[in-house]
Amino acid sequence: MSGQNGQHVAQHLDLGGGQIHLMRAGAGEELLFLHPAAGAGFWLPFHDLLAERFDVISPDHPGFGESDRLEWIDGMEDLVYFYLDLLEELGLESVHVVGASLGGWLAAELAVHQPSKVRSLVMVDPIGLDLPEHPVEDIFAMNPDELRAALFVDQELALQFISPEPTLDVLMRAFKEKTSFARLAWNPFCCNPKLHRRLHRVTAPTLILWGSDDRLVPLAHGEHYRELIADARLEIIDDCGHAPLLEQPGRTVEAIGRFHAELAAKGAC
Repeated sequence: MSGQNGQHVAQHLDLGGGQIHLMRAGAGEELLFLHPAAGAGFWLPFHDLLAERFDVISPDHPGFGESDRLEWIDGMEDLVYFYLDLLEELGLESVHVVGASLGGWLAAELAVHQPSKVRSLVMVDPIGLDLPEHPVEDIFAMNPDELRAALFVDQELALQFISPEPTLDVLMRAFKEKTSFARLAWNPFCCNPKLHRRLHRVTAPTLILWGSDDRLVPLAHGEHYRELIADARLEIIDDCGHAPLLEQPGRTVEAIGRFHAELAAKGAC
């Protein structure tokens, strides 16, 4: 996946036995952005819009983007503890969290494991729930054409992110990220079968955003998250698929902004 880079500060941290790449921009309350399985290492228009409202901290997960793979991380629980260590390293007692797809699942797990660390929770088309009657499509088996069709409504825009003729560097990066993703989400596939029993532990105000035409993860997953997290809200982002951050960054950030404005008015976060 290709991308764009805006105004931000990039740094590398020694953490967990390797180098971790992190991007940061903006001012105000700290917001941790947890990226999906693809797109690590890129600062997108979505990030710029979000940084107009928050101090946005966007790490590459270990094994993704420019971050080293950490061999001790071979499942979602390990990744959760890595991020708890990262928050401690950054001196952050609590943060707002926004996560997309894989990152949405990770965000939910963080809020389950350490509720006090998550001031508010926004999940965008998250995976993570075990719903055999509403399976997640197998992206590991998809070629680039199939992946574009599954992720995007706007196929011309999709070509900007998933090239039909990727370079060797792009292929190598994709291989690295697919293998890292597989370590987290291959078996069981894209879920934690125990998560649904634990979501009652989430205490943060929660917003779930869903692309109206997501052909990768059925809307039923969003509906189940809404039912399992107390007072969670589910909103649909029109005219996009599984990647609202890429297809509708403005609408996505507007929805996040409205959510936080309401919380601030209530003194809820």
